[in-house]
Amino acid sequence: MEIISYVGATASSRSGFSKHRFSGRQFGLKLPKLSLPNVFSKINTKYSFIFIIGIISSAFLLSIIISNIITYSQNYTGPIKISSLPENEIDFLNAAMSKFAMDNNENLVDEDGNVLSEDGTVLTASSVGLNKSISYSSYKVLSGETISTIAKKFGLTNISTLISVNGIDNVRTLRSGQKLRIPNQDGITYSVLKGDSLSSISKKHNCSIEKILDANDLSSRDLIIGQELFIPGARMDNSALKKAMGELFIYPITAKWRLTSKFGKRADPFTGVASSHTGIDMACSTGTPIKAVMSGKVVYVGWSNIFGIYAIINHGNGYQTLYGHMSKSLCSTGQVVSQGTRIGLVGSTGYSTGPHLHFTVYKNGKLVDPLSLLK
Repeated sequence: MEIISYVGATASSRSGFSKHRFSGRQFGLKLPKLSLPNVFSKINTKYSFIFIIGIISSAFLLSIIISNIITYSQNYTGPIKISSLPENEIDFLNAAMSKFAMDNNENLVDEDGNVLSEDGTVLTASSVGLNKSISYSSYKVLSGETISTIAKKFGLTNISTLISVNGIDNVRTLRSGQKLRIPNQDGITYSVLKGDSLSSISKKHNCSIEKILDANDLSSRDLIIGQELFIPGARMDNSALKKAMGELFIYPITAKWRLTSKFGKRADPFTGVASSHTGIDMACSTGTPIKAVMSGKVVYVGWSNIFGIYAIINHGNGYQTLYGHMSKSLCSTGQVVSQGTRIGLVGSTGYSTGPHLHFTVYKNGKLVDPLSLLK
């Protein structure tokens, strides 16, 4: 930067100032008369360093403002460049997830709640033998038991039976010493509503009127509002079952985001070579809160060259989730979190070219498309 001094200026350049003089008498001060060029000369001599620092500071502040404008534009308006992931991503994930996989003894039910036998086949009503008239027994939950092990112990083929009969909101709250009603056959309870009839209830649950009459030992078809009926062989709908199982996922990011990469096969954005993407990428601003999609236990928080700062949560029932590229972790290993708990902030750490969350879901040790669960 060039600093211009008036000390050595020519006469012609000073002519513009020669007509103007300053006098201390104008301000009530006894000062010697100074010409304007001499004033500038003294100012430049005494304050040139301060002047230079001021210019540099202004330029620095301007660069910060421009940088912030560019960053904001990239986060909210511009397309994010997703770099190709290393070939060993799947191997890394498998190794990381397997360290914290649940005991397979707890995976005794399929996605529809059917209880599985030792060989993995679905138990059927005929294989356990059912009585026509409903009856109940009382049972106290033992330490280490789950809803599936209890169902199997009493010859029930679907866990929705115990969930419905006992009004269980979340099977994860099942505790040692808790008392349960155990029916002698599979089915669900139903509370009669205004306008209900045996015919409408039979049609709704795909169960014959005769079976409903026999199971409840009814001598009349007349129903009373609020009356509890046992519907033999009926099951909870998939959505209600997932809710009771604690398997209804929420989105890990509730702020505005863009899906920049889906699960599965994709072409490398730089080389065009086909690769496999192990999760979904949710692009949004750095610092956006990341939330636990379900309740569970944080089994690992750490760093990798692939996912940068990342965390793994074990949700039980075979579900595990991974949250990658965080700018900061807000959770710690061993911490029990509820659904919606803030566990970190979006960033671009590790193998990343822009702020986003890489979200991966495992079910019983296998990759699952997160979008099939985020509803």
